[in-house]
Amino acid sequence: MPTEELFGAYNFLLEISGVTPDSKTIIGGFKSVSGMDSETEVIEFKQGNDLVIRKKPGRTTYANIVLERGYTATDDLWKWRKNIEDGIIDRRSGTLTCLDQDLNTIVAQYNFYEAWPCKWYVPEQNSEASEMAIEKVEIAVEKVERVLR
Repeated sequence: MPTEELFGAYNFLLEISGVTPDSKTIIGGFKSVSGMDSETEVIEFKQGNDLVIRKKPGRTTYANIVLERGYTATDDLWKWRKNIEDGIIDRRSGTLTCLDQDLNTIVAQYNFYEAWPCKWYVPEQNSEASEMAIEKVEIAVEKVERVLR
């Protein structure tokens, strides 16, 4: 019996509409993308003299997505964040694409909608360290969905 193929978490592409001059372009070089989570609240209730507490799904919320990448002179994400700080509502959509080892075959895709950068992390600086400076941007989203194939 063949075993199920497992995929690495390190072959991915991230697209965000409007971050770079093209309407939808890859802004790669990310160390990590995390937080594409959803959670549905559990509503508990009883009916009449029922001895069992029933449960039904309530509202679904989506976690903030955290993007991490090596610090460069590129200011595409900062400009998007600056719009928010200046009171300009600038919501965008994007796609996280997970790839197979060949870097061409799409394993899974996740779309996110109504995203905007809600938090900016300036890279830590330490003259005694030898690691790379990492910038982080946290983006709030209203919905995440998996693209079914």
